[in-house]
Amino acid sequence: MAYDEELADRIRDLLGPMLPETVEKKMFGGLSFMIGGNMAVAASGKGGLLVRVDPAEVDRLVDGELVAPMVMGGRSMHNWLRVDSTLLADDDALRGWIDRGVGYARTLPRK
Repeated sequence: MAYDEELADRIRDLLGPMLPETVEKKMFGGLSFMIGGNMAVAASGKGGLLVRVDPAEVDRLVDGELVAPMVMGGRSMHNWLRVDSTLLADDDALRGWIDRGVGYARTLPRK
């Protein structure tokens, strides 16, 4: 399954004015958006949004259905969440997840 191009366009539109230094990169079947060389969010090739978060927030954010840890190669990625597209219906909701991913990516050393 290819990533959701409409979601990618929405992410691009919301990030563009805020972060002109954003770099897009196709990876793992999706389209990731990188800040300072660190992935922040991605339109997933499996649907929905991948969001990089502070590991200390994971337990509070996961609901097990619509927000779940990202699994890659059978392994749960401890600071990545998969957010179901039903939670991204409006731009305010999407912006909240983007802000969370960008905020965490900005705490990481630049690559």
